[in-house]
Amino acid sequence: QVQLVESGGGLVQTGGSLRLSCAASGRTFSLYTMGWFRQAPGKEREFVAAISSSGLRTHYADSVKGRFTISKDNAKNTVYLQMNGLKPEDTAVYYCALRNTNVVVTASQFYAYWGQGTQVTVSS
Repeated sequence: QVQLVESGGGLVQTGGSLRLSCAASGRTFSLYTMGWFRQAPGKEREFVAAISSSGLRTHYADSVKGRFTISKDNAKNTVYLQMNGLKPEDTAVYYCALRNTNVVVTASQFYAYWGQGTQVTVSS
């Protein structure tokens, strides 16, 4: 059974930074694609970023491109989301997810395992 545990959320002012972490257990982490998604109140869950098993391929939503960076440490079974230049519209619960293949996709239905989420709040 796969377990994903996010951490690193919190309250930050506009323009600030946060780094989210997601620790995985139960699978050979290095074989799978990892993604970050977010869900704001009253909105659907949306794709933020994804990274291939090797870490060589990444993909970002247009809304975060140039501000967020996804990375992974296979030795630590951990994926990170460095968020810089945060805006109030980035406020959401952020979830990490694992996809059972090494193909980077943006649709949430293709990710089989999800963490419990971590709250990010950006004040104006």
